[in-house]
Amino acid sequence: MKTTPSSPGSGLAPATAPASGSRFAQYMQRMRSGELGSLPIILGLILIVIVFQVQNQNFLTPRNFVNLIVQMAGITTIAIGVVYVLLLGEIDLSIGYVSAVAAVSMALLLREPISLPWPLAVVVALLVAAAVGALHGSIITRFQVPSFVVTLAGLLAWNGVVLILMQGAGTVIIQDQTVLNIANAYLPPALGWALALGGVALFAYSQFTNVRARNQRGLTNRSTAITIVQVALVALLSLGAVYFANLDRGVPFIGLLLLILLAAFSVLATRTKFGRYVYAIGGNKEAARRAGINVERIRVMVFMISSVMAGVGGIILASRLRSVDTAAGGGNLLINSIAAAVIGGTSLFGGRGKVSSAFLGALIIASIENGMGLLNLSAGEKFVITGLVLLAAVLVDATSRRGQGGAKR
Repeated sequence: MKTTPSSPGSGLAPATAPASGSRFAQYMQRMRSGELGSLPIILGLILIVIVFQVQNQNFLTPRNFVNLIVQMAGITTIAIGVVYVLLLGEIDLSIGYVSAVAAVSMALLLREPISLPWPLAVVVALLVAAAVGALHGSIITRFQVPSFVVTLAGLLAWNGVVLILMQGAGTVIIQDQTVLNIANAYLPPALGWALALGGVALFAYSQFTNVRARNQRGLTNRSTAITIVQVALVALLSLGAVYFANLDRGVPFIGLLLLILLAAFSVLATRTKFGRYVYAIGGNKEAARRAGINVERIRVMVFMISSVMAGVGGIILASRLRSVDTAAGGGNLLINSIAAAVIGGTSLFGGRGKVSSAFLGALIIASIENGMGLLNLSAGEKFVITGLVLLAAVLVDATSRRGQGGAKR
């Protein structure tokens, strides 16, 4: 008997669109096989919020919420670049001091006697960061040296460059108001609402457009009800965040910039040929090479992305602190940036993860640091707790991979 695919107006559901119950069963099957997705992160975040709110009633206040957005911006931005490196199965240990090189370069270009306009100073600083990434990537690919070794050398070398650039100045104060506004300006309430509504509308349009396109191609798709629920959740979170922020100083400008960066690099990873190549190389480099992908060029480009995003993060941190000094890029910046990507769900073994991992992981890191600050815990206790959280994330990743391997067998 000859069958024909159902048309949109036939009253029949597409054969490839599973029912809601079927999708729930598939979701449970994926969880049993080790694909936990963002569930551990969400549960962990809920637990963190409950614990710190019980210990200190100031944790869930509008003022602390706005402070949290500003505090996590720099780490999140750097972690976006780290996600791309981890997707390749590589590591970049130089990001902390690369961010410092960019920030110090910008600060020196802004002050006398050079006094460049702020857009030019920012562009030059990011070009310097891109050149650093290209250098790292070229050495790694040309001489086939492990990225751990090359970027560890970079960590030491760029720390020295920061000290040379500062020339014993100690601290350079940033006086350009536009640069300072990057991390210290807040949107008017009306603009915050407008942007939130516009963002929700854009998200809804993209989701329903994707559903329609997959239906037209006869691909397996989620139900309309699930899409509606996703849009409703995004609307609730977005509008709730704007409402809460407007109770204090308003939505920070850096929060808007952060969302733009997350959206842009998410599209790059999931909707472009370059992004597909990154995942392919991380999954199996030799198979990707045999498929005709220029593996070494992609690897160099990824290290450039890592360094550029480190530079952007360094500029954001400098704006927040209103200055740069010889300690820029040090401390726990490197550890927190890598931890944010890993805790957010990006695999250390390559080929698995999302750009949103940077946001989720940075939110966990920033919430823990913010809460521990409110509780006046010592630096030692903060390091121990952060280390345990990172270890838990790595164990979840390893368990997930082992579960998937068992399911495939």
